[in-house]
Amino acid sequence: MPHKDSLKILFVINPFAGNNAHTAWQETIGEYFAKKNILVDYYLLSHSPDSGALKQYIFKNLPQKVVAVGGDGTVTMLANLLLGTKIPLGILPGGSANGMARELGISENTQEALSVIENGAIKNCDTIKINNKAICLHLSDIGLNARLVKYFSEVKIRGKLGYAILFLKTFWKKEKMQVRIQADGLEIKRDAYMVVLANARMYGTGLLINPNGHINDGLFEVVVLRRLSVFSILKILLHPTEFNLQEIEVFAVTQVEISTLKKVHFQIDGEYIAKIKHITAQMIPASIQLILPK
Repeated sequence: MPHKDSLKILFVINPFAGNNAHTAWQETIGEYFAKKNILVDYYLLSHSPDSGALKQYIFKNLPQKVVAVGGDGTVTMLANLLLGTKIPLGILPGGSANGMARELGISENTQEALSVIENGAIKNCDTIKINNKAICLHLSDIGLNARLVKYFSEVKIRGKLGYAILFLKTFWKKEKMQVRIQADGLEIKRDAYMVVLANARMYGTGLLINPNGHINDGLFEVVVLRRLSVFSILKILLHPTEFNLQEIEVFAVTQVEISTLKKVHFQIDGEYIAKIKHITAQMIPASIQLILPK
């Protein structure tokens, strides 16, 4: 039985992420920590989570670690709540894509991920503040991928086949945006299929969109997708690795303002937001602590 002064870990479980409805998370987590001097607590999210109630629960119980059990949306929600605190955030992958976990080298094997939560290194990492309110920990974008995220949010199709069907639907409706980008003294205008605000390197599918990105270098990248060949489409569907560097432009910045001629689809860390015409974003260095593999 854990000592009264033992470490306390709060696991925030999203039972609606991925296939979590069929996963006995509390039983699995409880078995892992059963003989360790660690107190384990659980908070189950509803279908429409009340972040205010969750924040109140966290700061009333004051765990030494908080763990997101779900996908990128769950991770981002907790990152927003823990921003600027000394409470480190861990990830137990349970979503459809788990892009942030993949980016950070956290295994989708539950026992290995729990080992990282127990024994991993705690490191300061950057976030991006968008429109002076939302926090991006991973990747946000306007255009092509945001439309795909919207389709995913509206249907129950999942898995590789589902992704391929929705991707082809998105590609069929693709259109270029007229974009104006102002960042750190830079001002450019482009016709683009997609513009990414990248705090990290790759999407959950394994597609590497920002090869030189780091989550703790005090910079984020603006990635502009100007061309999209049929070969690239096939590569994304069959074997997503590095994006064709001849089709993108990358700018490392600390702040940016993006305007579009017409409203375009916008997503943050895998969560569809809305159609917008204007975005501001700024780097917030070393603003959150993450539990990472040593």
